[in-house]
Amino acid sequence: MIDVLLLQPPALKPAEPPLALAILLAHLRAQSLITTAIDANLAAYIYLLDGERLAARAGVVDKTNLRRALRHRSSSLGLLRSPAATQNFARYNTAVRYLNRLLSLWNSHEGDERLTLGDYQHDGLLPFNPQDLERAASGKVETLFAAYFREELLPQIVALQPRTIAISINFLHQALPGFELAGLLSRALPDALLVAGGGLITSWQEPLRRLKLRLPPFDRLVFGPGETALTALAKGEMDDRYTLADATTISFVPDFSFARIADYFSPQPVLPLSASRGCYWQRCLFCPEAASPVPPYTASRPAELPDLMRQLADNYGIRHIQLTDNAVPVNMLKTLADRADTLAGLNWFGFVRFEPILEDAAFVARLAQSGCRMLQLGLESGSQPVLDRLGKGVRLESASRILDNLSAAGIASFVYIMLGTPGETEVDAERTLAFLELHADKISFLNLAIMNLPRASKLLDDPRQYGITTAAPIKTDAPLGLYQKFHSDSDWNRAAARRFLEKRLLGSAAIREIVNRTPPLFTSNHAVFFAGSCR
Repeated sequence: MIDVLLLQPPALKPAEPPLALAILLAHLRAQSLITTAIDANLAAYIYLLDGERLAARAGVVDKTNLRRALRHRSSSLGLLRSPAATQNFARYNTAVRYLNRLLSLWNSHEGDERLTLGDYQHDGLLPFNPQDLERAASGKVETLFAAYFREELLPQIVALQPRTIAISINFLHQALPGFELAGLLSRALPDALLVAGGGLITSWQEPLRRLKLRLPPFDRLVFGPGETALTALAKGEMDDRYTLADATTISFVPDFSFARIADYFSPQPVLPLSASRGCYWQRCLFCPEAASPVPPYTASRPAELPDLMRQLADNYGIRHIQLTDNAVPVNMLKTLADRADTLAGLNWFGFVRFEPILEDAAFVARLAQSGCRMLQLGLESGSQPVLDRLGKGVRLESASRILDNLSAAGIASFVYIMLGTPGETEVDAERTLAFLELHADKISFLNLAIMNLPRASKLLDDPRQYGITTAAPIKTDAPLGLYQKFHSDSDWNRAAARRFLEKRLLGSAAIREIVNRTPPLFTSNHAVFFAGSCR
């Protein structure tokens, strides 16, 4: 019998082990609690991509592309887990698409359930509707993960006899499988305490409390960091409150001993690590972090980061580290640049802001010497009025110099663009197009998206100031919905922005070339492995 079992349910990109579980595992073990963790996401993908199961699922195949994918299943998996994947982007691309095609065999015949390498959708159930979550938990409706849960995961968990089971649900496509799994566990282990936490659960904090909702079958919900709450629950020191939120203790040191690192779908093993929780900027008006940051911004001591990166590399035999901070703080970047000797032989990448220090070419060169291979930067727009209205704190002339410096230092740039923001016009969109074309030779990878307006966005505090005439929940039967639909005071709206993206942005040869070299499905998780081919 164990004190705490930590679980990550599907479906996420199975590219690296989950940091949240590793952080909690290290913390709970330090509190003398017998704890283990299972990455059920990776295990589910391995189960569903098993050759015999796929062959049985396919039956008599009459589609050439599916027959070819079945034939190359083993070699495609092997390639994705091999450095050889980085030597030929076309072969890598084909392997990813073969595996994705095989996963489609598990999609429902009615077309309402779809799985890809990192995404899961169920058109028959709405994750934002508590009644649909309860239907999944009750077993009245099964997902395509049900067989894996019953045949492999459930017996494994029952054998452990955990007193407390904590399920980490961070993203929308984990919600239905996560609740289905929780329901199975509640019936198989009725005496175990079931706890849900993670980013998605935390994002539901306001509506759950306002509407006084519970989410069966969970006995407790944890909002924000789970270190303090899970420790108290496991030790029997917590009262009977249904929702818990306590950021007294925030840890940064992970324990990946539970992870089968070589099994992840990555050309070379990558371990995630964070130097901070929350966002230090907190002024982007479209971001929920600015409206209600959970948790409050907290950072580790800068001097500890390089040593921890070195320790992880030595302990687990890896060379690649992904810094998962909302944005790596400037003082952390300075420390990394100063500790190149400690980081020798390591490669790292992560999100940063367009900070003035990156305008210093000598500093950027030192970052490259410390092992920095790629930086992800949220530009959002190539129009200065849009950036100012959104509170981005970015000047386009500064962004231009930073992109130049990164390119010169051999650091790949993964730039994020978001069209359709409130108050944006077609003129603004044309400015974004012009900026991207002007700097196309300095941008390694691109993520082009249409804005979803978060429910908690500060843009809704004074909507007319930002060109919003009306805003309302996307669906009235979705009290847990994260986004609002909105209308602007002009003809430029989300639909117009989408047309512009598809016709003007993707119609640009320079931009299309960048998009085409972005790894399919795995995108930023694997882009760093192809950074050298962008120069």
